[in-house]
Amino acid sequence: MKNILVPIGTSPEAHETLQYAVDFASEFSSQVFVMEVFNVKGTGAGTLANLQEKVAESSKEHLLEVINKVDAKKVDIKIATYNGDLIDGLVDIDKELGIDLIIISPRSNDIKEELYLGHTSGRVVKRTDIPTLIVPKGTVFKPFKTVLTAFKSGILKRKRILDPLVDIQKKFGSKVNLLMVKTPGYSDDDLKINTALMDISSQLTLTENSTTYLGVLEHFRSQHPDLLCVFRRKRGFFKTLWEKNTILKSEFYAPIPVLVLSVKKD
Repeated sequence: MKNILVPIGTSPEAHETLQYAVDFASEFSSQVFVMEVFNVKGTGAGTLANLQEKVAESSKEHLLEVINKVDAKKVDIKIATYNGDLIDGLVDIDKELGIDLIIISPRSNDIKEELYLGHTSGRVVKRTDIPTLIVPKGTVFKPFKTVLTAFKSGILKRKRILDPLVDIQKKFGSKVNLLMVKTPGYSDDDLKINTALMDISSQLTLTENSTTYLGVLEHFRSQHPDLLCVFRRKRGFFKTLWEKNTILKSEFYAPIPVLVLSVKKD
């Protein structure tokens, strides 16, 4: 994991998420990019350019304030600002730099307490194909001893989808437990598990539930994982939640970091 991106919003706890990202990055000798997005539109070319410059400068000052609140631990922290839509900005910076992981908090800005993912964090998780680590606010980084990887289908079209999980398992010697949740309408193909996933796992549990999340709830307490790993695919973990950007805590909530791996074209 060479490049880690941390989108910074207006939350007063933004430095906590950045500190977690820095602590995580120091384990992998990664670079950290802090990113703030603004949206300036106008009609007069000269006026617009001046306004963009002023807002960009203000964004950089805000990012520097956040950076100054963390212990950098010799991690290279760089600033990135973008004028436009958040997702477009993430796509552009990924094309330019190659982002291996995004680290965000479950909700950002002025979001109602009943939400697990707010509009901003929800869009990041659901509308990009970049692996994302969702870290509850106030969480202090510690190596992951046990990882619970939950899925409905064990089919993975590309082995490299697992790269972030493999990197974590190798770095910390994590015990990776697999939880296959058979949901209504599952097919025999769903029961096939990618060999790369089996190779890094210590245990496989099969369960039947109406949703993957309910399967996770059933086994969460007995396994005491430090990290929950799920897959972002249209018929996967967030199936019933995928059409909207926000996610209610009543629909999904995890008190530990959640690693969302992306599965394209599924």
